Order: sequence, then C-alpha cells, then structure tokens
Amino acid sequence: MILLKNGTWIDWQTLEFKQTDILVDEGPDGLVRFTSWKDDLPGETRTIDCSGKFITRSFANGHHHVYSALARGMPAPKKNPENFREILRYVWWNLDRALDLEMIRSSALVTAMACAKNGVTFVIDHHASPFAVEGSLETIARAFDEVGVGHLLCYEISDRDGIDIAGKGLAETADYFSNRPGLVGLHASFTVGNETLKKAVQLALHTNSGIHVHVAEDITDEEHCVEQYHRRVIERLLDAGVLQFPKSILAHCLHLDEHERGLVGGSPAWVVQNMESNMNNSVGFFNSNGLGQRIMLGTDGMHSDMLRSAKAAFFAGHNYDSIDYAGTYRRFRNVHRYLESNRFSGDGENNLVVLDYDSPTPLTSANFHGHFLFGIESRHVVHVIAQGRLILENGNLLSVDEKAINKESLIQAKRLWALL
Repeated sequence: MILLKNGTWIDWQTLEFKQTDILVDEGPDGLVRFTSWKDDLPGETRTIDCSGKFITRSFANGHHHVYSALARGMPAPKKNPENFREILRYVWWNLDRALDLEMIRSSALVTAMACAKNGVTFVIDHHASPFAVEGSLETIARAFDEVGVGHLLCYEISDRDGIDIAGKGLAETADYFSNRPGLVGLHASFTVGNETLKKAVQLALHTNSGIHVHVAEDITDEEHCVEQYHRRVIERLLDAGVLQFPKSILAHCLHLDEHERGLVGGSPAWVVQNMESNMNNSVGFFNSNGLGQRIMLGTDGMHSDMLRSAKAAFFAGHNYDSIDYAGTYRRFRNVHRYLESNRFSGDGENNLVVLDYDSPTPLTSANFHGHFLFGIESRHVVHVIAQGRLILENGNLLSVDEKAINKESLIQAKRLWALL
C-alpha cells in the first residue's frame, strides 16, 4: 500500500478539490480511499508527503507506436518524401522492415519509461515489424510490464509486404490473445485487401475484441478505396463489420465526408485524434464535426507526452475544429472511458500522478481548464503510481535502470540505422 499524505486531490471527472490523505491499494483494479488517516497502517505501507502538491488520475495514450522510438535523429531517407505515401515508403515502412526483437524490446522500454516520466500509466499501441512478427507483441508487453505501464496492444496487419506476412500478423494476434487481451490491428484500407480484412473481423468476433485501424489519414486512402472498391473508407469498413465493435478504434479520420462522419458518429466505435502527427506529415487537420463524443487523444509515436498532445489539439482546433476548454479535457480523459466501458483492466482508479505545480495564480475547480491548457506541463510530474505501485519518485524511475536501458537503446538504434 501507499499513503499519500496532505495532498490536494483533484477529481478527474468532477474537478472537485479537497485536502485529504489517500490510501492506495496495489493491483490491476485496486482501490483508493480518501481519509485523514489516524489508524495504524500495515507494516509495508509507503508514506509520501504531498504537502503543497496536487494529486489526480494519471494519464493514458489512445494511439501510440512503440516501433518509432529509435527513430529520433535517424539518417535521412534515400529520397526526400514529396507526399504521405512516400513518407510511409521511404521512412516508416523502411524502418519497420528493419526491426528485430532486440530493437523492439529497446523501443518498448524507452517508450514505457518516457510515458511514466510524463505521467502516462496506460498505452494503447499499434505495432508493426513485418520481418519480426512472431513474438513481437509479447516482447512489448513484457517491457511495459517491467517498467510498470499498462498496455493494450495490437499488431498492424497489412498486405503491403505480401499475403504470407499478413497471415503471420493474424497468427501473432491470435497467439497473443491466448495469454493477454488486445485488439486486432490493421494498417489502413489502402494496404488491406478484402480477404485479410474479412479474416481480421472474424478474429475480432471470435475473440470478443475490436479493430484498431488508421482511417483516412491522407486523402489517398479515400481515393484508393473509391477506385478499388467503389466505396469510401468508412463505407468499406462498415460493410466489413469493423464499426460494429465498441472496442474498435479509428485513428485519424481526417478526410471523411459528411455521410462517413454520420456513420462513425452513429456507431459504437471510438475515434482517436493525433494532431501533431497530422501536422508533421502535412496530411490535414482533425475536425470532430459529426463524429460524436467518443473521441480520444493519441500521440501516434511522435512522443509520449499527453499533456502536450492536448494542448496541440486545442490550439490547432481554434481554426479547424469545434473545440473548447472543457472539450479538450474531455478528449484527454476519454481514454479512461474507452477502457472502462470495454472492461479492460489496468487503468483503474489506483493510477495516480502527483504534480508539483506551484502556480503564481489561484487554481480552483472553476478555472482548472485554464491551468490545464496554459500552465500544467509534464515537468510538474514528480510521483507516478501505476496500478498501486510507485514507479516514479521525485522524477526518478524506480522499476528499471534507466541509464542501462538508454545505453542499450543506443546500441540498438545504431544497429537499426545501419540497415536503413
């Protein structure tokens, strides 16, 4: 158990503030109890003084890419990409084809560490390594477990490297489901043929899962679908059964027409917005019109800082979206609602972040959203509790040797870059 003493609790849903002690149970779905603790505590209880600090629910990432972790500073591609298809071909597909399990493990460890240091205790990841498919998901899961960050994983099934590798992706997914919950991952409509799409939906039905897929990230996804299948992307996914699952996640959704937006908004599927990635790839800006309220935020592998992503969604949304202070915070927190409504474990109330936010102005329930967008940053994260375990104390990771992992990641990054 952990006892957080003398802190100011901010309820993540009601934004109610109260001075309290918090007793935190350990476990995937452990409890938290609010009290002015006076009774004797169990002998193994860890007490942390939170005087002058704020305590709230930790953060979660709705769409990440572990496989991009070793890309920072990598050599320039052989050809300067002129459009999104070429970005994929010369940068990301070139990188993911070079990955092996050692590189994947390093990628997962450094991603999980970055998440923890940014107050993120749960990650929904979308992985690709077409020449290291078998065992890739379990490799990522074990690395995240080692750091102490919760996860919901999928393998990015695609026909782009051939039907045999698509089959390996389906098999890896099914094998992973025999031990852990997850999602059935697909790259995007333009790299997934009808037979692979059908098999993926059948697997999701058989395992009571959902589909995690990139949707209309670039206009070429729509153009390909119309030319090849005589339907727009959402119409194709609807006909295949993707939108029937409340666990399905549709990433990006930039280039949907009004009819498609209505289909998404009327379905139980969730949308995940990745504003900074979209701007980096020059593919467009997210607009929530017609998509409903089931919108959450992700980083798309750009980084692991969800507070930063929320600010990007808000600022870019001034010109391209209907989004306000409260709406930004709702999207930021919707990942918890997605996980809870679909009964995924590991993101319970005993996932907490302690913020040392010494604001020069008053912070109250009434003005919290203003501080959330213009004041609170990841540098204010001092302690992180994941599933009742203290994994970050005073900004230092407790669960793993950060220096040793970074030393190994340098080795793996150099190996990877030599193959690009």
